[in-house]
Amino acid sequence: MVVFSGAVALATDAPVETIRLWQGDAPGSLGAAEQDIPLVAWWPALNSKPPQEKTAAIVICPGGGYGGLADHEGSDYARWLNAQGVSAFVLRYRLGSKGYRHPVMLGDVSRAMRVVRSQHAQLGIDPKRVGVMGSSAGGHLALMVLTHGDDGNPSAVDPIDQQSSRADLGVLCYPVVSMVSPNAHIGSQKNLLGDAPSEELLRDLSGELAVNDQTPPTFVWHTVEDKGVKLEGVLNLAASLQKHNRPFELHVYEKGPHGIGLGVRPYDPTKLHPWTVECTRWLKERGFSKSTAQTPEPRP
Repeated sequence: MVVFSGAVALATDAPVETIRLWQGDAPGSLGAAEQDIPLVAWWPALNSKPPQEKTAAIVICPGGGYGGLADHEGSDYARWLNAQGVSAFVLRYRLGSKGYRHPVMLGDVSRAMRVVRSQHAQLGIDPKRVGVMGSSAGGHLALMVLTHGDDGNPSAVDPIDQQSSRADLGVLCYPVVSMVSPNAHIGSQKNLLGDAPSEELLRDLSGELAVNDQTPPTFVWHTVEDKGVKLEGVLNLAASLQKHNRPFELHVYEKGPHGIGLGVRPYDPTKLHPWTVECTRWLKERGFSKSTAQTPEPRP
């Protein structure tokens, strides 16, 4: 059972509802504070309730080094996706800074994928068009779903756990890819895995090593100027995707610091970073987007 809360809105400039991923305590919970309650904020692409047609959906994992959650990598992305006719679910997952460690975070995003599919009729979602998106450490979490998703447990008592956690596609924005040297992001690694993770675990959670023949279509972008997360990670990821003959696009831009997001704050649909144009096209080609968004102005 999923718990809905919040008033229904007629516009999508704010989430319509928040959806708790578990009724009662989440598995591995350390308490009952806000930080202990994983949930998704639902940003529907359509204003009617119940929705009159089914849309694609994307679960969004904000970044923050597994120590925080960057709002502009959540709510702003949701606004951008809504403009393309894609419903968004911004995930509040549990954090290493609050005492949590793997596999809690992967469990939270996997549960979010299952919840969206289990509630697809009420949410107006096509259960065969559910993707995942993330930035920085949130990109790593999204990548873990892309490489570690499963078909669900048909014998599970909880019907939500019978649903698939596999993503139908992924969008990775300047993601943390690797947990092994020399390209690991040490802050994310420590918050996710603690001080002394095994080499086996580090390798299992390194995206470039976890890509397999079932990894779904993936859109990846990064910038040369990013000093927070090494560019080599996405280059190695692309090589692995190519090796496994998986569909992907990689876009590397010269300019842009780490955490750039959509390229503008506050949100302005006319001044978005060029990656959004390429990603909009890619989402359309994958049958996810019905874009009505404005074309961004050229950036200097």
